[in-house]
Amino acid sequence: MGENTRTIQLHFYVTEKENEIIKERMKQTEIINLSHYLRKMAISGEIFHLDMTDIKNVSRLLNSCSNNLNQYVRLAHETGSIYETDIEDLNERLTEVAKQFKVILKGFVKLMSMADDN
Repeated sequence: MGENTRTIQLHFYVTEKENEIIKERMKQTEIINLSHYLRKMAISGEIFHLDMTDIKNVSRLLNSCSNNLNQYVRLAHETGSIYETDIEDLNERLTEVAKQFKVILKGFVKLMSMADDN
């Protein structure tokens, strides 16, 4: 829906305290446009903000593991061998990726149950 299709303007008053609460909740959702925030809340009644920190960390870990694996394969082709400590290190980091991924999945399950409650 484009801006030019909105032809009805709504007005309402809030107290100073209500205004502070609205602004604080806006910050939590990282929505910076008051009209967008109020419209979203009026239509759907809920806004979810996803903290992507864990996902970014897992992505970084996977990228690092992938790079190292490529280096190990190249080394194995060049020398015909690979160091056991390299494999152990990669295994430890992949175990950490799996742990982080479980944290992310638990967060999604929690979010889904919150959405089901509404």
